[in-house]
Formats: sequence, structure tokens, C-alpha cells
Amino acid sequence: MKVSFYYFNELNNNQLYYILRLRSEVFVVEQNCIYQDIDNKDQRALHVIGEVDNKIVAYTRIFKSGDYFKNASIGRVIVKKKYRKKNYGKKIMEFSVKKSIQLKEKKIELSAQKYLIKFYSDLGFVKEGEEYLEDNIPHIKMILKIRGN
Repeated sequence: MKVSFYYFNELNNNQLYYILRLRSEVFVVEQNCIYQDIDNKDQRALHVIGEVDNKIVAYTRIFKSGDYFKNASIGRVIVKKKYRKKNYGKKIMEFSVKKSIQLKEKKIELSAQKYLIKFYSDLGFVKEGEEYLEDNIPHIKMILKIRGN
């Protein structure tokens, strides 16, 4: 999987279309969760795209400290269903963490779906606080402290 990143104004129409389609496919249809995915935050995000054979199959968006949460954050972590079990989720998250480190962030925060706690823990994230519902799905806040920044 080839991983690259773009600021919002660098995305072309096709990339934006396929990002939004993938997010809708997984978060709205697959997870049967009606929510407003297009949230006026994409314009501030750094978009990380994973491609296989020139098709977008994985994605995250990164925010600098204060742009979404107090800390830097990674969200909308997604891998197209037929490409799961190939470590693409891990690969795109590792890339996203490295990119946050390059941006001189001290902590990365995410709102993890409860069933993915082990996945994020294996990447060094630690649970913080109590479980909560976000869009009617159990979530937990997780933090990764970055050494040296």
C-alpha cells in the first residue's frame, strides 16, 4: 500500500470524492450509523491516503493541536472492508503518527471505537477517562504521548 498525505486544497476532485465515498461506505452504511460525516473540519485537516493499484483503500485525517481537540488528533481511521487483515490500518496509523511527530506535536488524541482499543493500544495509545457514546457507538478517549517533542 502506498501512503501519501495532502492538505485539503491539494486534494483533487476524484480523491475527495473517493475519500467521502469510503467514509460513507464504512461509517454510515457498514456501521449502520446515521451521522453528519461532512462536518466542516476537513478543510483544516491533513488527509492521509492509502492506495493499492491507484484505488483509495485506507484513510485518516490529522489535526494539529487546537484544530479539533486540545491535542493533535487522528480520526476517521478507515480501511475498505475487502482490504482488512492486511495490516493496512496499522501502516496508515504509523504513517499518521510519524506525520504528527514531524509537525512537532507532543500528544496525539483520538476518539476510539471501543472494539478497536487493542488495535490502538498496540500502537502505544493509552485509554484516558470513561467510555462514552459518540453517534450511538461506544468510544473511549486515547492518548499517545510523544517523547522528545
